[in-house]
Amino acid sequence: MENVSPPAGISDLNALLAQISPVLDPACYVYITLGAGSDAFSGPCRLRFREAEGETLVITREAAHAAGLAFTYPCRMITLSVASALDAVGFLAAVTTRLASAGISVNPVSAYHHDYLFIAEQDADKAMDMLADLSASKAKDA
Repeated sequence: MENVSPPAGISDLNALLAQISPVLDPACYVYITLGAGSDAFSGPCRLRFREAEGETLVITREAAHAAGLAFTYPCRMITLSVASALDAVGFLAAVTTRLASAGISVNPVSAYHHDYLFIAEQDADKAMDMLADLSASKAKDA
């Protein structure tokens, strides 16, 4: 018998969008790639993902500088504080489509309790404004 947890979080799209509650992390994060077989990074890491080509890390720019690692995509992390269900349909699609309409790149990550957006550093404040507007317009409709 499988040990399956009951679903957690909100799955209704309108409720999710009305309750986005974005929070902008003050740190600047960067993307690092470590090729297969390279030395592992042992410092603090916001995200670690193993791909066939190697390991992708998202760490602070300061940690990258301290470790002497080459990096790309300086970005800010926005936490969508609404407790979204892992099986919610369309939530990130609606959010990323809204940001894309303004030419804002976004790298979304879903974790158990929340979704996170890594937004190019120069676009973070604009993205926060757009998310607040999206949430307010959906809250009005509710």
